[in-house]
Formats: sequence, C-alpha cells, structure tokens
Amino acid sequence: MKRLRLAVAGTGLMGRRHIELIRQRADCELIGVADPVPLPPGDLNVAHYSELAQLLAQGRPDGVILATPNALHARQAGQCIEAGVAVLVEKPVAHSVEEGRQLLAAAQASATPVLVGHHRAHSPVLARAREIIATGVLGDLVAVQGSALFYKPADYFDAAPWRQQPGGGPVLINMIHEVGNLRSLCGEIIAVQAMQSNAARGFAVEDTVSVGLRFANGALGSFLLSDCASSARSWEQTSGENPDYPCYDDEDCYVICGKGGSLAIPTLRLKYHAEPGNRSWWRPMQVTVEHFERQDPLVAQLAHFCQVIQGKAAPLVSVHDGLRNLIIVEAIAQAALTGQVVPTPLA
Repeated sequence: MKRLRLAVAGTGLMGRRHIELIRQRADCELIGVADPVPLPPGDLNVAHYSELAQLLAQGRPDGVILATPNALHARQAGQCIEAGVAVLVEKPVAHSVEEGRQLLAAAQASATPVLVGHHRAHSPVLARAREIIATGVLGDLVAVQGSALFYKPADYFDAAPWRQQPGGGPVLINMIHEVGNLRSLCGEIIAVQAMQSNAARGFAVEDTVSVGLRFANGALGSFLLSDCASSARSWEQTSGENPDYPCYDDEDCYVICGKGGSLAIPTLRLKYHAEPGNRSWWRPMQVTVEHFERQDPLVAQLAHFCQVIQGKAAPLVSVHDGLRNLIIVEAIAQAALTGQVVPTPLA
C-alpha cells in the first residue's frame, strides 16, 4: 500500500496534534514540517524546512496541513494551490474577508482541493443531528437557541495581553466555531444583530455578547456568548470531544425547534408530536434520545482529508464555507459595536 506523504506547517500546539494523528495512521507518512523556528535536536525526528515554499519544492508532499498563525493562512494556502498540493488550512480560512475572497477565487480557478479546518463539522454528534433534522421530524425550522458560556481564567489573559484589547474577545476568537455549527444544522445566516458588554472584567474588549440571527429559511435564532460565565453550556464542556475540558453530559448548548418538534444538542434529546395534524402545547410529545458512535472530530477530519487528497471525496468544509463563517463573525462584531442589523447576503 502506497502511503500518503503528508507535511505540517507550524509546529505549535495544534500542529503537533496533527503530527500525532498523522503518525497514528498506517496509510500516511509524515515527510516534513515547515516552521521558521528551528527544532531542538531530536525533536519530531523529521525533515525540517524553514519555509513552506522550500517544503513544497523539495519535500513534494501529497498534502499539507497549515497550522500556522491566522495571518499566514490565505497566503500559504495559495502557495499550496500554486504547487498543486492538496491543503487543509486551519480556521479561520483567512485573516480578513478580503483575503478570504482572494483565496476563494484562487481555489475556484484551480483543481487543487482545499479543506478548511473547522473540525467540528466532522463531529459524529453533529452528523447525527443533521441526519435527524433532514428526516423532517422537526418540521419547518422556526427557532434556534445556542450558547457558549464558559470561564477563561486570569492567566489566559496574562499570557497574551492582546486578548484584553479589541479583536481579542470571544466574538472573533470563539464565535466562528458556533457559526459553522449553526450553518451546518440550520442553513445560511442572512442577517445578525448583537449587544455586547465588558462589565464583568472591564477590559477594552467584550466579555459577553447576545446575538440575534436570521436564517435564509425564515427561522430566527438567539445566541448567548460569554467567556466570564461559570457555566457548562458550551460545546467544549458538553460534547465530550476534547479531553482537555471536563464534560457535563446532562447539559446542552443548542436547541433546534421546528413546527413538529425540537432537538437538543449534544444530548440528542428529541421531542416531537406523533400526530402532525394534532399539535398542541396541551398534548404530550414523544420523547426519545438518539444515539451515535463517538469519535474525535480531528481523527475524522484527517481521514476525510486523506479521501480528499485521493479524489474520493469533496471537501466537507470548502473555502466558500470558511469564508461565509468569517463574514458572519465579522458582521456580528460590527453589529455589536453599532447596534444595527447587519445583513450577510449570500451573493
């Protein structure tokens, strides 16, 4: 069996996690890493390149995973496209919407596949939730509630003081994950509105945000985001997919509601009217808990990337998807500053 030759750009925390997963696959071979910082002797035991261009020219990988700083994502993904090398670029797909648009144009003009690393899209619980919604048991979607409520400790801000300044708050750091999830579950978001507060910490950046969402299908959503709330109602603390966080499996962070029923996620508690023509809040609903096979989304994402490289699958999260997530997050930030409804048209 010919093994896929993979390389990783960026040897920080996320890059090393990708390296670990590559080395766990019998069908993959780590042929090199790119990072301007030299590796200590014996570290990783793999070819080291100071520049991505050097790795692409000399290493000749089948695929590259970009785990570099956000500001480099679009440019380096473009380098991979020019070299004809399949690329998995960590989210956000670009440092700005304009850079994202340029990368999208390059990707559309090329046959080189680009997968964007919104790894939650590969979550088995989200996949099962999408399947349940697609059956129509919820009926037409009408309302969505979501939350990402958690407490970031003081040393999180002490280690990187820029997180206390505009751009370092939960909207631009954390909300992009939630936008990707909600779009995959409920469809496109076409307008947003938001209010923000910094009353809890007093930093120059928001710590709590209330977001209103309008979906293309007519559904409305509300999302409460805070990095100073001692709560377990966040994806990290409810899904159990990241062992770095304690898990509270009795909590949910999303509730998707339709005319016929509702689905709580990630517990997958489903409530629905068995007789669609006889719905009423006076009548009891059927209650079930759906099941799924748990798997680390990063493991599933790498397996999918291998399929993409081999031409056996189209990228589950395309550059277009990554750009849409970025556009919506920037619109939420704008809405929070101005108090206005900010449209995010599809065109």
